[in-house]
Amino acid sequence: MTHWPDRPICAFDLETTDRDPRIARIVTASVVVLDGDTVASRTWLLDPGIEIPEETSAIHGVTTERARAEGLEYTAGYAQIREALCEAWVRDHIVVAFNASYDLTVIDAEGRRLGLPGLATGLVFDPYVVDREMDRGREGGRTLQAVCAAYGVTLTAAHQAEADALAAGQLARALCTRFPQLADLDIMTDQAAWHAERQRNFAEYLSGLGRDASDVDPQWPIRGIA
Repeated sequence: MTHWPDRPICAFDLETTDRDPRIARIVTASVVVLDGDTVASRTWLLDPGIEIPEETSAIHGVTTERARAEGLEYTAGYAQIREALCEAWVRDHIVVAFNASYDLTVIDAEGRRLGLPGLATGLVFDPYVVDREMDRGREGGRTLQAVCAAYGVTLTAAHQAEADALAAGQLARALCTRFPQLADLDIMTDQAAWHAERQRNFAEYLSGLGRDASDVDPQWPIRGIA
C-alpha cells in the first residue's frame, strides 16, 4: 500500500442551507483530485427542495430561485456526490476536507434521511484539525482563509465549493511538507483524538461561562446523530 501522504488526494467541499450539519441540505459540492501535477475537478449544483435562507445565500451566492432553475434533482445529485467520495476511498485516495466533521456529517445525515445506510469512510485528512494541533501557538484565525494565508496557499474564491476544495487539498500537501512527522502517525486515530480533546476543552470553557455545551460534539470525522 502506498505511504499515506503519497496517495492521490480527493479534496471535497460542500455549501449548504444550514450551519447545523445534521439538518443542512446540499446546495453545491465539489471534488478536486490532485494526483501529482494533475488536477481534475467536478462540481454540482443541487435543488435542495427547500428555501435557501438569505443568510446562507449571502455566503455562497446561490439563491433558491437559481437552485430551482438550474440545480439537479436532489436525490440524484446527492447520489452522485456520495458515489464520487466512496469511489475515491475505493481507489485508496485521501479524502481531504477542511472541517471534515461538518461536510461528512452532512453526507451521512442526508443519506440516512434518504433511506441509505450510514457513510463508511476511508482515510480522511482534515487541515483544520491538523493545523490546530501542529501549530497551536500561532496567533490569528483558523478559518480556511486564515490557514491558507499562514501556509502560502492561494484561495481564489472563498465559499465557492471548487475553490475551497482545491485550497483544502493544497493545504494538506503544505501541512505534510511543513510537518513531515505526520507521515509516521496513525493519522485517523490521532486526528480523532486531537479533535475530541479540543472539543472537550471547549465544552468545559462554555460550561464555565454558564453556557449550554450540549451541542459540542467530540466525534470525528462524522458527528453523532441525535
